[in-house]
Amino acid sequence: MKLVKIVYHECNTMQFGFIIEHIVDLLFPPSEAVRSAETKTAEELYREIPRARDLPHAALRALFDYHHPLMRTLIWELKYRGNKKVARLLASTLYDSLIEDGADLLVFSNFNNPLIIPVPLSTKRFRERGFNQINLIIEELKKLDRSRTFMFPNNIVRKIKHTETQTSIKNKKHRAQNIAGCFEVTNSASIQSRNIIILDDVVTTGSTIEEIRKTLLAAGARKVIGVALAH
Repeated sequence: MKLVKIVYHECNTMQFGFIIEHIVDLLFPPSEAVRSAETKTAEELYREIPRARDLPHAALRALFDYHHPLMRTLIWELKYRGNKKVARLLASTLYDSLIEDGADLLVFSNFNNPLIIPVPLSTKRFRERGFNQINLIIEELKKLDRSRTFMFPNNIVRKIKHTETQTSIKNKKHRAQNIAGCFEVTNSASIQSRNIIILDDVVTTGSTIEEIRKTLLAAGARKVIGVALAH
């Protein structure tokens, strides 16, 4: 009986989520560009959007070129509207890439059983926005990862200082200074000798991911890479 109640609750929760999405669409109808983007498949994204190039760090990977109009539309919907349809699409695209990269890393650097963690928001930014867009992606990745290739721990890293948005700072050196000392590991024991993937939506200079990476390595992580949807 308890199991039946749990299943019933989960089904109702999922149905409620879909109802809320439909209500939001009715009250704030998406533009034609957004409606078109929402219907894309992972295969179509790979065909239509150029891959990211000239990444700033060797330990950083990114899928797509952020300057492509379709990619910018998808990122905007994810980041500022919390669009769950877009989150599902981007997660399905990202998952295949993570599996492929993970297989290569496993062969060459024993990158097994990695943890996937989001770039955290400051408390102030989270209150302003109401959600962390990367957590929307991670929730969809969990559903896709039926083989349990990855682990998705909560609150491994937190942002302890509120800073200017990185997009408002054009100078690479100033970006690094802006984000320096902003992160801390909440539970060092949980990351000892672990492989970790830091997930973000867009990277430019890579300063944020690099700062988190250094923080994790200093706390005992084995190998840390950054993965972004776009660059």
